[in-house]
Amino acid sequence: MKPPPMIADVEEACGRIAPHVHRTPILRSRSLDRQTGAELLFKCENFQKTGSFKARGATNAVLALPSGVRAVATHSSGNHAAALAHAAALRGLAAHVVMPETAAAAKRAAAEAYGATIVSCAPTLAAREEAAGRIVAETGATLVPPFDDPAVVAGQGTAAVELIADAPGPLDLLLVPVGGGGLLAGTLIATAAHAPRAAVIGVEPETADDAARGFRTRMLQPQVLPVTTIADGVTTAMSPMTFEIMCWLARDIVTVSEAAIVAATRTIWERLKIVVEPSCALPLAAILERKVDVAGRRVGIILTGGNVDLDRLPWNS
Repeated sequence: MKPPPMIADVEEACGRIAPHVHRTPILRSRSLDRQTGAELLFKCENFQKTGSFKARGATNAVLALPSGVRAVATHSSGNHAAALAHAAALRGLAAHVVMPETAAAAKRAAAEAYGATIVSCAPTLAAREEAAGRIVAETGATLVPPFDDPAVVAGQGTAAVELIADAPGPLDLLLVPVGGGGLLAGTLIATAAHAPRAAVIGVEPETADDAARGFRTRMLQPQVLPVTTIADGVTTAMSPMTFEIMCWLARDIVTVSEAAIVAATRTIWERLKIVVEPSCALPLAAILERKVDVAGRRVGIILTGGNVDLDRLPWNS
């Protein structure tokens, strides 16, 4: 296992990627604040380059690669694929991406639009990793994993650094969706250094609860297949590195129902007037389903992305 990143790595990433990513805004909703009795601060990574926070980790990892690299490769259900292709273009590198056959059409199209060469595979982590390994062997590309990489985790942590700095006061709590754990791990490292009194809680679907099971047992858990959730961006199991950081620093991991995810997604669209994908809505779902007590607290929420298939909106399915 690679050593986990430290706060110095996150802060170095802030400087490295600043010219290439957006410092995304924080949005508020008075009606949601009244409804929840809290001060909710939504960090809008759906406005980020390539439409998700994944641009941060991919850009940091690619820009940190040594000279002489000619191509990069990865496996991804969507957002990291587009992010890596975009980052590779910054350095004039080719990008090879393995995507599961079940990946959203909109996310596949986005990765292709940014210049990625796409290879399809079965919708399992083993199939993704095997195909990516084959591409690396055949092309000589450098593998940039979607989350199991210190440079990727450090890049993802920059979102929390900005959120903490731009908040109108000290945060009491940060809520973060959990898939492979890259964003959670980066957020935990950044928060421990810049807002040590704030708790960080991860949120995942009830039907994809490997992080919650692992947090309770302190043993890395597999994802139960097939995964049936509309939150397609969080269906990957955690890695040993992200799992270790979670167990070390997270306050808790909670799960939410599919109905709550749909309701929270629609609420964000209606109240904040922005487009977000269902994976984004996990933190608000946890609040609305009363899985987390936020009354009287200032809460930071990272809205992870807005890459939605508009022909398959969750409340129309």
